[in-house]
Amino acid sequence: MKQRFVVPVLILLAATLCAAPAFAQMTGTVKGVCKDLQGKIIEGAIVDWANVDTGHKYDLKTNNKGEYFSLGIAPGKYKVSLLVDGKEIYHFNGVVVTVGETPLDFDLQKEQAAAAQGQGLSAQQAKQQQEQQAKQSKEAGLVKTLNDKLQAANTASEAGDFDTAIAQLTEATQLDASRDLLWFKLGDAYRGSALKQTDAAEKTRRLTEAANDYQKAVDLKQKTFESGPKTPEATKQLAAYYNNLGDACAKAGKLDDSVKAYNQAAQLDTAGAAQYYFNIGAVMTNAGKVDDALAAFDKAIAADPNRADSYYWKGVNLIGKATLKGDKMVAPDGTAEAFNKYLELQPNGPLAEPAKQMLASIGATIQTEFGKKKTTKK
Repeated sequence: MKQRFVVPVLILLAATLCAAPAFAQMTGTVKGVCKDLQGKIIEGAIVDWANVDTGHKYDLKTNNKGEYFSLGIAPGKYKVSLLVDGKEIYHFNGVVVTVGETPLDFDLQKEQAAAAQGQGLSAQQAKQQQEQQAKQSKEAGLVKTLNDKLQAANTASEAGDFDTAIAQLTEATQLDASRDLLWFKLGDAYRGSALKQTDAAEKTRRLTEAANDYQKAVDLKQKTFESGPKTPEATKQLAAYYNNLGDACAKAGKLDDSVKAYNQAAQLDTAGAAQYYFNIGAVMTNAGKVDDALAAFDKAIAADPNRADSYYWKGVNLIGKATLKGDKMVAPDGTAEAFNKYLELQPNGPLAEPAKQMLASIGATIQTEFGKKKTTKK
């Protein structure tokens, strides 16, 4: 006998589990090699990147190859100083950091030789340098504008004003359509706004817009992911894109697309696979596809055997396959074990009482401590 009354609870739970990641700002990468007057690498030096507008500093230490490297540098203009034993021995002014990679080497031998010989730039070299500086300055200005719009959209979304967020992010994508983060946040805004719609057609339209924007984010991120370093941060971000794509597709009734997206997330982020498989289980439960839901919850349990709610919802779906023999409900094998496993992991959890009620409905025993049984009243 199917227990339809539990489904709305899972709908609410799934919506919470698919909440969007926190606001992120676009940043750049800096790297370089430091060499002394003899052309030898400088180990243990400090390369100080000081933002001339904000005063924020990044102190980066060179390794045993004289190399320094850092992610997460805010775009802008910097004074970059090389310090050895706490003393500045050289610096560059007006170095522009963009969202891409900014290489900057300190080669003191070369700099000294150029200064000693009075070497200047040729007209062509000077022109190229000016063009490069102008390009970097333009890029820095664009990034600042995009970050301002991202921040405004984030503030509006937190206040529930999704239409303002959509307007800000749409303008941002029109300024630069190559940034995956912009499309991802626009998808979040459309998805959030869809849930506030009372007109079914408008809700579906906004969910479709959200799915399309998430797909654009995925496509752009996938390109950089395949060509660039597959860092844990980049992997998790791409998985988050797939996760929210899966949620938007599910809410739009595109179940196959939803499952495909969640599976992609699970393959990328194996550490978080239990969550993505659980989301598939939630979608399948809400759609009344019991066997598919059970398969998904089994995957969630395999990925994280200590996730209690996976056992509870597995039990709920097994209850959905119960049959009546006379006036007695007969549940499939494993039903009581699933609910009792939930109680073992979370004896006072939010689903503890419903789990006990489910056990009572099939005449099963409740294990207050696993391995020790107490019989319920029948």
